[in-house]
Amino acid sequence: MENSTTVVKCPEPLAPLFAQAEQIMQGFFTDLERVPERGQIHIQGVRYMLMRTDSMAIELQEELRKTFGETGARQIRYKLAKACGIRDAKLFAERLEIEDPTMRMALGPVHFAHVGWANVNIFEDSAPQPNEDFFLAYDHPYSFEAASYLENEIVSTHPVCHMNAGYSAGWGEASFDIDLKAEELTCRAKGDAQCIFVMAHPRNFERLRDEFARARGLI
Repeated sequence: MENSTTVVKCPEPLAPLFAQAEQIMQGFFTDLERVPERGQIHIQGVRYMLMRTDSMAIELQEELRKTFGETGARQIRYKLAKACGIRDAKLFAERLEIEDPTMRMALGPVHFAHVGWANVNIFEDSAPQPNEDFFLAYDHPYSFEAASYLENEIVSTHPVCHMNAGYSAGWGEASFDIDLKAEELTCRAKGDAQCIFVMAHPRNFERLRDEFARARGLI
């Protein structure tokens, strides 16, 4: 793993791509306007909102669990975040007039870091290509979901970063115009050293996930 970029850590062949993406996004986030008298926050004219991470990671999961059960709550949070990732990726591609799907994808982890979800370390096992052979393996240091559990001294028995996974899958899916699925394999909230994710086309997902997990000694 090379550290030649500032926000996204990635294998050296991908470093120029993410360095350019970081430069593009850095310019976007320099224009922040707060207008509390209208209840608004704008960045380059795009409206954002601030929310406590605990509310999204813990309280939302708990309230959804009461109605939909544990599995249902996780699925809802994943799908909610995936929808946000799809919408955001399309907005930035259009606003920045970027047609190259690989650059569209590269903007995702940078935006992700700037808005406070986590930062991203992409593993050398990855093959981010615009077809069904797409595969991405990555770590989310400082995931807001895992951090919320750790800060509140809540120990989970399963991975908790469902919104991290969903948003990433949504951004990648919109960038490459292919179906993608993401899943967290290990999670700091349940005592693992890292929050490690994989992303792939649903048709190949289980095979690629299991191959990666075996190669890394995760199963």
